[in-house]
Amino acid sequence: MIDIKLIRENRELVRENIKKKFQDEKLPLVDEVYELDKRVREVQVRVDGLKADKNKLSGEIGKLMKDGKKDEAEEIKKTIAKSAEEIVALEKEQEELNGKIKEKMMVIPQIMDDSVPIGHDDTENVEVQKFGDPIVPDYEIPYHADIIESVNGMDKDAAGRTSGQGFYYLLGDIARLHEAMIAYARDYMIDHGFTYAIPPFMIHSDVVTGVMSFPEMEAMMYKIEGEDLYLIGTSEHSMIGKFKGQIIKREELPISMTSYSPCFRKEGGSHGLEERGLYRVHQFEKQEMIVICEPEQSMEWYEKMWKLTVEIFRNFDIPVRQLECCSGDLADLKVKSCDIEAWSPRQKKYFEVGSCSTLGDAQARRLGIRAKGEKGTYYLHTLNNTVVATPRGLIALIENNYQEDGSIKIPKALQSYMGGKEIITPKQK
Repeated sequence: MIDIKLIRENRELVRENIKKKFQDEKLPLVDEVYELDKRVREVQVRVDGLKADKNKLSGEIGKLMKDGKKDEAEEIKKTIAKSAEEIVALEKEQEELNGKIKEKMMVIPQIMDDSVPIGHDDTENVEVQKFGDPIVPDYEIPYHADIIESVNGMDKDAAGRTSGQGFYYLLGDIARLHEAMIAYARDYMIDHGFTYAIPPFMIHSDVVTGVMSFPEMEAMMYKIEGEDLYLIGTSEHSMIGKFKGQIIKREELPISMTSYSPCFRKEGGSHGLEERGLYRVHQFEKQEMIVICEPEQSMEWYEKMWKLTVEIFRNFDIPVRQLECCSGDLADLKVKSCDIEAWSPRQKKYFEVGSCSTLGDAQARRLGIRAKGEKGTYYLHTLNNTVVATPRGLIALIENNYQEDGSIKIPKALQSYMGGKEIITPKQK
């Protein structure tokens, strides 16, 4: 949610930002909010005037009564009562107007950073740089589900019986490798000064709407029937929500945290679910990072954060690239975002394994996350980034460490988390 001062003082900037996101249907909202806000301020001036007059007249009543001018005093009382009724009506109007303003402001997108490339959708995202050589071996790499099944590492049929499509059992060394990636990512982030947290896996609706847009919420979140609770789609939701309504001491900034959670997503729409594989599923696990910082520090943190993910994947012997999200692919609350994509030697292309975003003060404004400075309170900036999400990260690891004999080489960084194991061998046929 943007600062309403932008609507008051620079409507053209807000309109131009909407056009760059190819959301022209939202352009009328700018003038609608401007007129509503204008009326709110007019009402406030009238209310302030009535209250001032009321206080002045109230002071005269005692004097009139003392002077024996009871009739005049009674007339003033009637005037005060009439003013009080008008104040109540005006304040009710003001409340309704503010509700309409908030509803419309929640839909107007955040002002993007000037560096965001202009494009309609994810097909126009821009590759920034690559890390590691994307190698295609001279032997065939099977589909990841076939590799995992060859080492007795997965049972989707049983998951289908217990839970339906989009779920899975991971077993044996593959389950252990999955958890090794998460544990390594956790420790790596702790070593880089981030505070470890395990957050609630369910949050209230006001937190959900504070951290994401309504369309995202509808597409992603699972609602707990009969309760004001949603299953989190990422621990960023509850981690940012942790600071809801707080005034954070400046000496405590920046706040940098890394969190573990399972994540739950509908994964509906055109993407669909994978019947056999693990790329798009309803449930996965993730190590996340979030930062809350001073506004002038947010872009510096953004650069630090995505690079940490790159370092971790390179330690897993996985080539990756950074892909800058274009304007049309940028969620409405985001100022700037990039995806980290891992190389798939089987598909001979990259696929997304993480995303880093700075949201400016959008989430802080919605949730009331502030600090107090010399000129009063102000909204902080929030950022989030995927450290490792698996099984998607697991797919990248398996493909890039698959050997010609069907075995999976365990990267050196993970061997201590696997009890010293160096390789996972296929079952005997």
